[in-house]
Amino acid sequence: MTEDVVVLENVWKIFGDRADEALAAIKERGLGKPEVLEEFACVVGIADCTFSVQRGEIFCVMGLSGSGKSTMVRHLNRLIEPTAGSIHMLGRDVMAMNASELRELRARHIGMVFQHMALLPHRTVLDNVGFPLQVRGEPKSRRWEVSRQCLHKVNLDGYEDRFPNELSGGMQQRVGLARALASDPEVLLMDEPFSALDPLIRRQLQDQFMALSKEMNKTTVFITHDLDEAIRIGHRIAIMKDGRIVQIGTPEEIVTQPADQYVSDFVEGISKLKLVFAHSIMEPIAEFKPRDIDDMSQSPRVHHGTDLDSLIDISTTTENPIIITDDDNNDVGVITRATLLKGIKGGKA
Repeated sequence: MTEDVVVLENVWKIFGDRADEALAAIKERGLGKPEVLEEFACVVGIADCTFSVQRGEIFCVMGLSGSGKSTMVRHLNRLIEPTAGSIHMLGRDVMAMNASELRELRARHIGMVFQHMALLPHRTVLDNVGFPLQVRGEPKSRRWEVSRQCLHKVNLDGYEDRFPNELSGGMQQRVGLARALASDPEVLLMDEPFSALDPLIRRQLQDQFMALSKEMNKTTVFITHDLDEAIRIGHRIAIMKDGRIVQIGTPEEIVTQPADQYVSDFVEGISKLKLVFAHSIMEPIAEFKPRDIDDMSQSPRVHHGTDLDSLIDISTTTENPIIITDDDNNDVGVITRATLLKGIKGGKA
């Protein structure tokens, strides 16, 4: 049974002195962002956002600049106060927390990683990583022990006594990630942490982050403007436009079943070969005529989670259809070359 660790329901943020009036007008008269700005001198930051994130999930939120994604993530720990809506974290009502409870939530249960890490320049790498533990009042011996463990996890052994200005940009991001992990939070909030890095370094850090997330079972809300990055690391993706979430789905769903033209334009140039799987394009075996398969024993069998790229490779080695099996190794579907071509063209049969 899955557990929802982060839950947002109908969250709005309207910036301006007449935010409540503006929200009422939006709900009653259907005003858009331009009308709200003109009539109330208010800016709609996020509009009626609802989603949940399961334990251990990497939930990516992406959109263009000004779409509201960074505003949204700062609501999760109430760095920004919402105009309306509810926020729950780890089963607790974040909106009901007082200042002391919020500090405890941020210090012990949430780690934050930003594009600009704001490492303390006068502190060594070891002290920077241990800073959250110092805020919590942990003794120095404990801080240094945990800091060394976290630096080892991000492959920065031997850099403990360096200062931030002695590190490359990628290494500074690793320090920031280690600092976020030092307090062993259940939830990570990451706001475009790798976007300023060179492509090769970015990919290496993505790989390292995914491995750490899986190993440590961290629940992550990951903000990015890069669809390739979201597809690569996200279990699910939320796409935002003008403060609203226009679609939530797996990478496969986003690419093959865009909710509207905006999402369709986003995914137009994305290769489907690693994102579309056999279960999406196969014909159910019950509907497949036995005479169409001369000898099923000669047909290759593959798991329903096999991607399109691998299916293409397999199809080049046989003239027979490909039999698709479920998790219990039962035959559940068939992929012919015609089916495969439809999948390549449109992502599904």
